[in-house]
Amino acid sequence: MSTSPASPALPGAARTDEPSVRIGALAPLSRPGWVEAGEHLLAGLELGVREVNAAGGIDGRPLELVIRDTAADPRRAEAAVDELAALGVAAVVGEYHSVVARAAAGRADALGLPFLCSSSVLDALTDRPTEWVARLSPPQSRGWQVYADFLLGAGHSRIAVAAQPSVYWASGTRILRDHLASRGGAVMELDMSALTPEAVCEELAGSGATALLLLVGHPEPAVPIVRAVRGDRRLAGVLIGAPAGQPEFAEWAALLGGDGAAIPFLRYLPEHLTPLGAHVEAALRERLSAEPSFVAYEGYDTVAILAEVLRRGGTDRARTAGAWPRAAVEGTRGRIAFSRVPGINVWQWADAPIQVVDRDPAELGRFRVLRAG
Repeated sequence: MSTSPASPALPGAARTDEPSVRIGALAPLSRPGWVEAGEHLLAGLELGVREVNAAGGIDGRPLELVIRDTAADPRRAEAAVDELAALGVAAVVGEYHSVVARAAAGRADALGLPFLCSSSVLDALTDRPTEWVARLSPPQSRGWQVYADFLLGAGHSRIAVAAQPSVYWASGTRILRDHLASRGGAVMELDMSALTPEAVCEELAGSGATALLLLVGHPEPAVPIVRAVRGDRRLAGVLIGAPAGQPEFAEWAALLGGDGAAIPFLRYLPEHLTPLGAHVEAALRERLSAEPSFVAYEGYDTVAILAEVLRRGGTDRARTAGAWPRAAVEGTRGRIAFSRVPGINVWQWADAPIQVVDRDPAELGRFRVLRAG
């Protein structure tokens, strides 16, 4: 994808005669990537850039996004980081898929290029402690433990997971198993590289599991699995869950209708948005012609905190990386600042909000908050 143009001039905008501060942006914008998530992430990033430029840019210089489509491919992401570094970007931001973000983070660390990860949760985003990488979304261990506590609180202690081979899914399964086992629960794994949706139903029927978690891609095979389980009378009492957030997006409801309701998932929103968040919500709704997802807010917050980092550290890459722990802003979902979190190798927003929510069966466009953490 080509470089996006600088934001149009607005009252109070950064002067157009100054060279732009170029920022690389990674997002899954084609299949097999989760395109709707990528579009929401990009909408938030672009709105953030537009508003930073309207307020004067970075010391009078406009921000400019240089967008690259990762298509959920780690190798493609690494190549994009190499290309963006050669183009002279001040930093790289974005990405939704955790395994792809991990590849991008590792490459950025090796190159000495600041990378602000917007929406990916793998605890081990890098193999070693690094000063170059920061992250907005909460670590997977924190979010998925909140999800496990929700399951236990709802009376589910024997859990089946339908999982595809992936570092991300394997990490999620391990977090769930360890957290549930310490509280008397158990996890049974169903290998989706070997099972059809119908075979999943057969395994579930005799397992004693009261919940099935979808640790699989969207829409395939997540949607066929939901249809199969919902259509099997033997499994009428089985809760379907999707901790990775598949039901967040409109495509889920469009494909599944009522079958896609009452499927709890994780999202990273607070009970109430900040005043800035309320403003951004209206702007994103107009931009997307749809309800903005938490991923869109993550995109906007990425630009808000990066702009503050750049104002503090300038566009020199080492100074930018050195400014991660000194920057703080009021974002759409709370006050954002980075710190060192035990067990996490990157600069982390430790207070990112977490909710377990589902779509209301009585009104598919409405989300019910089931637990917060």
